[in-house]
Amino acid sequence: MPDATPDTELPEPVPPGVRAQLLSTEHWSLLATRGLSWNESFSRASWFMTVVSAAVVAIALVADSTDFGTGFRVFALLIIPLLVIIGIATVVRLVQLDAVDVGLVAGMNRLRRGYLDIAPELEPYFVTGHREDLAGLMQTYGGRRTRIPAIQYLSSIALLVSVIIAVLVGAMIGLIADTAGAALAVAVILGVITAAAALAVIVVLVVRHVRTSWPSGPAT
Repeated sequence: MPDATPDTELPEPVPPGVRAQLLSTEHWSLLATRGLSWNESFSRASWFMTVVSAAVVAIALVADSTDFGTGFRVFALLIIPLLVIIGIATVVRLVQLDAVDVGLVAGMNRLRRGYLDIAPELEPYFVTGHREDLAGLMQTYGGRRTRIPAIQYLSSIALLVSVIIAVLVGAMIGLIADTAGAALAVAVILGVITAAAALAVIVVLVVRHVRTSWPSGPAT
């Protein structure tokens, strides 16, 4: 008897032009998503700066009307902790968006690798990276050599927000010390020390998180 097994047709290979079109569609999708994440980063940082500016103006008006009395201290000690909480939430979100951006850049590098698989002769014309290792990502970010990923944070908006948070924490501790009856010099010193310690803690925690979001190891 003849074999009853139906014939299976092998799928036809996708033409290179169609492959390039599919890759470019995904590339534009990642590019649009990256633009949205950058817009959110800028909007969150701008919103935080607006809130801080408005709070500082309000505290100054209260200080002028109360002659830096008890009402000013109570108002400031209610507003400043709220600003610190908002600032910490802003830094956390900015760091998350940075990790998302790293993943998107890695995906775009992978797509460029696909372009080069279709047309290897175009590799000399690619300025951005086409690998998913640290060197490839840094090439896409504009670094001509491999750099420490933490430098991305140290030159970002998140560091500016972190500095403002540290200053707010220092001002709050100095105000508490002054309210408790400490001398002005002692209150200032405590505020400066606390601000420096707060900034150091934030930087260490954020840098530790940033390192986990970047690839490590040999080139791939």
